[in-house]
Amino acid sequence: MAETIRTEEYILEEEPYYLPSGKEIDIFESAYRNLIPVILKGPTGCGKTRFMQYMAWRLKRPLITISCHDDLTASDLVGRYLVRGGETVWIDGPLTRAVKAGGFCYLDEIVEARKDTTVVIHPLADDRRILPVEKLGELLKAPPEFLLSISYNPGYQSVLKDLKQSTRQRFLAIEFSYPDRKLEKEIITHETGVNEITSEKLVNLAEKTRNLKDRGLIEGASTRLLIHAAKLIASGIEPRKACEVAITSPLTDDHEMLAALSELVSSIF
Repeated sequence: MAETIRTEEYILEEEPYYLPSGKEIDIFESAYRNLIPVILKGPTGCGKTRFMQYMAWRLKRPLITISCHDDLTASDLVGRYLVRGGETVWIDGPLTRAVKAGGFCYLDEIVEARKDTTVVIHPLADDRRILPVEKLGELLKAPPEFLLSISYNPGYQSVLKDLKQSTRQRFLAIEFSYPDRKLEKEIITHETGVNEITSEKLVNLAEKTRNLKDRGLIEGASTRLLIHAAKLIASGIEPRKACEVAITSPLTDDHEMLAALSELVSSIF
């Protein structure tokens, strides 16, 4: 199982740093109280995972995060029999553990998983709130504390990678985008320790790259990439080089676009 599924499982004791940009906290808490599963929709690196960490801390629930991918199977989520020490033993999958613990189960980038895998969450995502464990002949009832959440990036949707309506319409959806200028500068400064002038320059660069979305770039620079660059700058790397390795190079491999982005960086720094 460890070879085919990537998970993080923990109880957060310290408050994760998160600045709300709207009513997302109130909406999530209302969904939690009303036993409604939640979709987090937004571009990569805009804070969806940090938001889930913050809400798990705020509501005092354990958080199990599953990174979805093409090879993810229903057994990876629910559990399977394994041979250990010459004996066959049952090992719960992360979804089963989350149900039993009354925790938050967060499936990150759900559209990367196969559609025949994601249907396993359907009984948990409607008013039944049950998880069939077919290999054990069991039916687990999710406690009120359990919450199912999934995320995806609408910008990467295609005919082959999109949420089925039968999945989509079981969830409440919260839209995420990149923070406004003031919030983004505050986030960069807090996370990295760079001065406000550097943070502002990075935000300026990000906005220019985001304006190039669908005009040579699939996505503009995320807040995550800005933080990477700021950390390099804070550790002594020359700003233009930091932006090259942390922002422009991760965005594209196209030589003409890289040259254009390099000019943008030089004009700002």
